[in-house]
Order: sequence, then C-alpha cells, then structure tokens
Amino acid sequence: MIRSHVIGSGSALPARRLTNEELAAEYNLDTSDEWIVERTGITQRYFAGEGETTATLATAAARKALEMAGADASEIGLIVLATATPDNTFPATATQVQQALGCNGGIAFDVAAVCTGFLYAIGVADSMLRIGHAKKALVIGAETFSRILDFEDRTTCVLFGDGAGALVLEARESGEAQTGVLGTKLHADGAHCDLLHVDGGPSSTGTVGKLRMKGREVFRHAVVNLSSVLKEVLEETGVSAAEIDWVVPHQANARILDATARKLGLPMEKVVVTVDRHANTSAASVPLAFDTAMRDGRLKAGDLVMLEAMGGGFTWGASLLRL
Repeated sequence: MIRSHVIGSGSALPARRLTNEELAAEYNLDTSDEWIVERTGITQRYFAGEGETTATLATAAARKALEMAGADASEIGLIVLATATPDNTFPATATQVQQALGCNGGIAFDVAAVCTGFLYAIGVADSMLRIGHAKKALVIGAETFSRILDFEDRTTCVLFGDGAGALVLEARESGEAQTGVLGTKLHADGAHCDLLHVDGGPSSTGTVGKLRMKGREVFRHAVVNLSSVLKEVLEETGVSAAEIDWVVPHQANARILDATARKLGLPMEKVVVTVDRHANTSAASVPLAFDTAMRDGRLKAGDLVMLEAMGGGFTWGASLLRL
C-alpha cells in the first residue's frame, strides 16, 4: 500500500521574542505574567517584525525540513500551505514559497481552516500523494497572527504568536510495518463561526479586521470535539489510546491540552507541549511542536504519533501516523 511518510521536519520563528511582562508593558495591557500563565500556560511568544511575513517564515521552515529530509527543492511536486494570515489576498502564499525555493512548475496552493489548517493540509497532501499527483510534498503551517490582534483586548492578544512549521512527505510502499499516515478525520461546523472569527475581509468589509473570540464557549467545544475526533481516528485505524507514543496537539492553551488528555485517559507525559514558549500560532502550532519534538529526540522511528487540532469555523481534525 502506498502511504505518505514523514521524512523531514522544520520550523521557523520570528527574531523578536516577547515575554508576558514585555507584552503587557509595550501594549499597555492591564494584565500580568501571573494572570496569563495561570489561565493559559503561556510565558512568551514571537512576533514578526519588518521584513518577516507568513511567506518568509514558511520558506525558512521548509528549507529546514528539506535539509532534514536530505531532499532537494527540485524533488517537491506539491506544496500545501495552511494559513489564515496570507501575505496577499492572492496569489496563494504557497506559490511565493515555491518561487523562493526554486521548485516552480508543480502544484502549490493554500488551505484555510485556521488552527486546524495543518491537519486539513496533511489530509489533502496525503490523498494527492497516494493517487500519484506527486512523489514528495511540503506541508506547511505558517501564521503572522500578531497582525490581526486587537491589543485593547487582553483576553485574546496575550494568546497568540507567529511562526511556521513544515513536514516533507514522501509517497512510499508501507509494507508490513504499516508506517506513514495511517488515518485522518476532518470536520467542520459553521453554526459556531461567531465564537471565533476575524471581523473583516476583502468581500465583507474591505479591511483586514481583528480576531474576536468567546473563550469559554470555544474551550467547551474544543474538549468535546477533539476527544471525539481522536476516538474516530483510533477506531478507523484499529489502534488503542494506550498504543500511542506521542500526541502532538494544537497549542491553544495548557488547559485544553490537559482536559483533552484526561478525557482520553492519556498521561500528559505523552503530550508534546510548546504553548508555553510559542503561544497559539494557529496553523503553525502542530508542525512547530512536531519539529521541536523531532529535534530534541522525543519522536523516534517507529513511534505512533497522533496530531490533532481545532480552530475557527469551527473546524477540527486528527491524523495518526507511524514514523
């Protein structure tokens, strides 16, 4: 059976790091490090500066992923880039990354599913690789959420950061080992779009808009939806929760990570957590966390790894892979 195998990962962060104290001081926020840490687990985040965009961060992450994979950009026939903060309304940011890498001529497009975007991108790329549209693909999540935050709203602006992460996928025979992407489940429910959205856009207002969120309601939906979709993937693949070596979740906040793990009976020792260092980087959070765990040696060949996320829309999904 042909499956999509992860052969490399990479990530990139802006140069500017902001601690909670620095964020509060710079934007005159009525908050504190203690308040933010207690409610979210976040201690710092990175904000893009001059010359740093979603495309430049995505390209840097892609280069690192290609280096780990030992692959040349010319081998990439497909780029799927997940973002809610593209450089331009069009063309797709993926085409800018393609041009920067010098692998023009293949398939390149963006997907928009906010924080679940990387899971959607994995699902699309996996399907396209398995039916032969390309041999190798770059799947990227990249965001510059700092540019759509309302810094007069302390309940949202403290939660988010900027960054990018990328995986290189290769279509290979899975064989008896059953490696690669084993199963993916994706969902959406537009009935709750008002709970997490941006109040602008080229068609509705002609403006970029700012992020708006009703945190308590989002939290409630997140725990239920994430535990449900994780169970779906386990049932589809015939794997038990106890067999999972690592969960790499969307890094929304520490409370959601803990609540989801408890609902599935998973110890937090199996959950990759980077929200304290990166904050919520939307579509970039899963690949950022994945690359962090790859490079510090936690993720190893043969490991069963579950990826999961939920975002505005609502959208949510999960993907199980064996390295």
